[in-house]
Amino acid sequence: MKIAALLMAAGRGSRFGGGTPKQFLPLLGRPVIRWAAESLLAEGRIGALLPVCAPEEAPRVAAALDGLPAVRPPVVGGAARQASVRAGLEALAAAGTPPRLVLVHDAARPIIPPGTVARLLEALEQAPGAIPAQPVADTLKRGEAGRVVQTVPREGLYRAQTPQGFRFAALLAAHRAARAEATDDAALLEAAGETVALVPGAETNVKITFPEDLARVESLLLARLIPRTGTGFDVHRLAEGRPLVLCGVTLPFPLGLAGHSDADVGIHALCDAIYGALAEGDIGRHFPPSESRWKDADSAAFLRHAAARIAARGGVLANADVTLICERPRIAPHAEAMRARLAALLEAPAERISVKATTTEGLGFPGRGEGIAAQAVATVLLPA
Repeated sequence: MKIAALLMAAGRGSRFGGGTPKQFLPLLGRPVIRWAAESLLAEGRIGALLPVCAPEEAPRVAAALDGLPAVRPPVVGGAARQASVRAGLEALAAAGTPPRLVLVHDAARPIIPPGTVARLLEALEQAPGAIPAQPVADTLKRGEAGRVVQTVPREGLYRAQTPQGFRFAALLAAHRAARAEATDDAALLEAAGETVALVPGAETNVKITFPEDLARVESLLLARLIPRTGTGFDVHRLAEGRPLVLCGVTLPFPLGLAGHSDADVGIHALCDAIYGALAEGDIGRHFPPSESRWKDADSAAFLRHAAARIAARGGVLANADVTLICERPRIAPHAEAMRARLAALLEAPAERISVKATTTEGLGFPGRGEGIAAQAVATVLLPA
């Protein structure tokens, strides 16, 4: 293993506020930390990714990164960032053959612009440390007691970002020799008299510190996604001896829908719409009616699977619209409960979900009360 990466996730996010550390907040349906890990792994150069976190957060970190390649079990960090980085470095050193190079990245930075890692690795051929950085563009002021006391020249000043890259042996030695706290790992190499190279950073490499940063990152990520729309249609006949389940809600009605599963036409149509947007076939492909394990199955499992497929493709559900077609029962009194249930199954805001109904004015099988039909439209945002 030549290159390893430390993913720093031990922070509490006190400046962000709220009860959830910012690295675990949902960002387009996935935790911020998973976006950060995927960005690190995107260029395929990293042989091991080691998360460093608070001890009580280890299960949550493992769950957030489940399924990603090269991820190792989390290491417990220290009270401050410097102690946490050293804990990660010592774990890598103790695991056998240490890496030649190591990257240190903040779990609260979900976007690493393409090419950043490659530039860092190239710079490390000439220097023991390298960081991405942006020149300071704003006029800088030093303030005290609510007033300006000095204008600070900005020439030669840079805003440091992560991931920061180092020759592993040099960074470990700098941490072991450190006698004072540093705000980043590059400062430790500077204090040891080592050279730290600068490579171009980017404005899109945002560290989520305040709530407005989360909204900004979401906008940046949405701009990379392409909308894809799918449609779905399903129909089941009404029959005695079955509960009537529509859009995940059981309605008080003397008849239910006949089918292999619970015959929830609303969910079935919505699943087909999502699978269509993903170009992944239909519900029968994923849950064949020929398989006995789906006999009388709760269709909630089908919709959870469809939602998981969106996440697996790095996408997000933009909206879903379900129309139920029947004369009876009346859908309007139950529509809000249906919206809430679908939103919960999809892990999406309820404002992105619509459930409505119409009749056929007495025409056809719905008009004769023989069955219920549903049609659905779903729009999914996917990476290009």
